[in-house]
Amino acid sequence: MSKQKVVNIAVIAHVDAGKSTLVDAFLNQSGVFRENEEVVECVMDSDDIERERGITIYSKNCSVMHGDTKINIVDTPGHADFSSEVERIMKTVDTVILLVDSSEGPMPQTRFVLKKSLEQGLNPILLINKIDKKDSRIEEVVDEVYELFMDLEANDKQLDFPILYGIARQGIVVYDPKDVEGITIETGGSKIRKSAVGQNGLDITPLFDTIIKHVQPYPDYDDEPLQFQVSTLGYDDYIGRLGIGRITKGRVKAGQTVAVAKADGSIVQRKINQVFVYRGMKRTAVDEAVCGDIVVVSGISDISIGETICDEANPQPMEMIKIEEPTLSMNFIVNKSPFAGKVGKFVTSRHIKERLEKELEVNVGLVVEPTDSTDVFKVSGRGELHLSILIENMRREGYELAVSKPEVIFRRDENGKKLEPLEEVVVSVPDEYSGSVISKLNLRKGIMRQMSGENGYSRIEFLVPTRGLLGYRSEFINDTRGEGTMVRRFECFGEYKGDIPQRTNGVAIAQEEGVCTGYALFNIQERVQMFVEPGTKVYEGMIVGMNSRGDDMVVNPCKAKKATNMRAAGSDDAIKLSPARVFTLEEALEFINDDELVEVVPDDIRLRKKLLHELERRRSGR
Repeated sequence: MSKQKVVNIAVIAHVDAGKSTLVDAFLNQSGVFRENEEVVECVMDSDDIERERGITIYSKNCSVMHGDTKINIVDTPGHADFSSEVERIMKTVDTVILLVDSSEGPMPQTRFVLKKSLEQGLNPILLINKIDKKDSRIEEVVDEVYELFMDLEANDKQLDFPILYGIARQGIVVYDPKDVEGITIETGGSKIRKSAVGQNGLDITPLFDTIIKHVQPYPDYDDEPLQFQVSTLGYDDYIGRLGIGRITKGRVKAGQTVAVAKADGSIVQRKINQVFVYRGMKRTAVDEAVCGDIVVVSGISDISIGETICDEANPQPMEMIKIEEPTLSMNFIVNKSPFAGKVGKFVTSRHIKERLEKELEVNVGLVVEPTDSTDVFKVSGRGELHLSILIENMRREGYELAVSKPEVIFRRDENGKKLEPLEEVVVSVPDEYSGSVISKLNLRKGIMRQMSGENGYSRIEFLVPTRGLLGYRSEFINDTRGEGTMVRRFECFGEYKGDIPQRTNGVAIAQEEGVCTGYALFNIQERVQMFVEPGTKVYEGMIVGMNSRGDDMVVNPCKAKKATNMRAAGSDDAIKLSPARVFTLEEALEFINDDELVEVVPDDIRLRKKLLHELERRRSGR
């Protein structure tokens, strides 16, 4: 029996370029689903938070058959905060499909993911997606991609990449944009009807054919000693920890005894229980898997990312996977507010410590360090979103905790100079708002690199310290009336840029524990933008609103109206309250100052002062 040909590909791109939608088309058109099967959009985004936010957070695997070749597909995240997911899987694939939006062109994250794939020596395939957009500029975007490849010092073979054009949500890929000119994209009413199965005789066959032609199937090293590096971890409630990766050499059998080369250089003996391969979306148990395939193994309870599973008699460890350093840190603190422990199931420092240790096994971009206090853990990650997704997951699992304002991680160079992380920021805003955006980013020590205008929109590129971007997103949305887009990516560590102004408004702090009344809030709201509504329970030291001035103000939101037996016409008309501002977790983390905390419990997010009593705050202020 001849060996099955295996090709591994990763789909990489910036956020919202259509990666998960393209994977839908792969699965639909290769017969993975039954004809009567109900299929959701972005079927690979299976996590609850991924579904809610419409983003990919974890890289995931599936496989399709094309002719006699098995194609393993890895869907990757596009957000810079989850780039550690992309860095790991580059070693397991033979090529990447680089998706670029036909109107946006290459974005900051496109550069990052492409750089990682070129460093691994992969030869990418370029797919210009969304060519049915009214403002598409296909030829210019192709030129921009060529420039990007040259900037990243691609070799001649990498520069000779095949170019395809597509409309991923309709499941169409063509060799020439003219092929889709006569097609009207089906719309059901006002909403465009997605159909990943293609239409008018067009589908993604050109992409399949290009992959087969462009990529050599994995060479046959089946008879060599086993080498299998774990690039991702999984967990199954029934069989425990799972190691996922590509077999570089040799074969893996169920029940086989192997040597595991650990991160510290030691080699230990372990036994593999079961071996799974991907067929479509499903893991299928097999007796034996051959080299080149992406497999899942169970039975090694202490396996970790980057470790190599080797032949017992002849261990040959592979180089560990390098992950870039974190840039932001925040303190996770045991919740000690007056309302602590009323809702959550897990509230002690032991619970939080165990949960963070469990997260470290799967989330390589994260670093957890102990502090002087047993109730505080310093957690570092790749960005606000990276850390807030972890907090959101913990909140949903029933944990209670308080978190401090995110802080930037500084470094020193060899001469002892202080360095801080700098980010590349690309904003696209209507022309009339560009002035306020530029002045705000200049105040935050940003340096403008480039500016261009088109169709009433300005596209501006900045280099800004990460410190300056903390808390800026909500201001940016207000300044651009919600019409601007801002994309950011960590670029490098640069020289310390000096002091950056923080939030200019003070806050209103509750004076006592109780329940807010409409009467009290009506009297406070003249000077304060409220964060609470009538009926909200508050405690002393909790933040109930934002002051219109720069100083903090203590207020009593629980004051009730004194009842008398006198009545005056009109004085008791229904009071009108402005709607309270509701924070998402990211907005709360951006809003707080150094002396404040965000209290996260399963059913609420509250803002509070670190020191709850007014007397304590005055003393520390002195």
